[in-house]
Amino acid sequence: MNWSGGKDSALSLYRAQQQQVPVQALVTTMSAAQDRITMHGVRRKLLEQQAEATGLPLRTIELPEQPGMEVYNQTMRHACEALKADGFTHSVFGDIFLEDLRQYRETQLAPTGIAPLFPIWKADSRELLKEFFTLGFQAIVICINGSHLAKSFCGRLLDESFINDLPSSVDPCGENGEFHSFVFDGPIFQKPVAYTKGDLVYKEYPAPISEKDECYRAPQPAAGFYFCDLLPAT
Repeated sequence: MNWSGGKDSALSLYRAQQQQVPVQALVTTMSAAQDRITMHGVRRKLLEQQAEATGLPLRTIELPEQPGMEVYNQTMRHACEALKADGFTHSVFGDIFLEDLRQYRETQLAPTGIAPLFPIWKADSRELLKEFFTLGFQAIVICINGSHLAKSFCGRLLDESFINDLPSSVDPCGENGEFHSFVFDGPIFQKPVAYTKGDLVYKEYPAPISEKDECYRAPQPAAGFYFCDLLPAT
């Protein structure tokens, strides 16, 4: 299971298990320098507690700070080759409707012989959230893209009130990267993951630019994100 710790991967894991897919491990990409989940910014300790709560072993892929695509692809390819050597045949993803992302995953996995699975693919975002809430999942929003949402959305519980307050331009599941979440309870967990809320942090990341872009396009503004730092309660 490609595990980000957020709602989409949690619901995908639940569906895969309900479909009798024998998921045997959680795989998460980590920022080695920050010791946190890439993009989500969640501390390693909380990720480990999530994995413990699911009863599944955790495997992490350690990435350097802001790796280029060549380094990223090479690192991921080596990780997939190691998983294949250990007997893994399929990889579960929580993607919903981004066709280019699915195609990228399929293309990158093809040489390794690992087949991708997409349990929530093409599902309606609002219906997915209804299922998420009905099943008893609980999550907190831990990262928002400042170009799509106000700072006040970061650190809120992911509930119906949060969804109702979203601008119409934002996908209810944040599929376009508008926000990310941390799931701390639900039917895939043997016990809740305890945490406390820490500081709200703002970070900017340079927009990725290819060599072709550098020739024809002026530099793009950095992307700004707000992160709610979560602290392990124990």
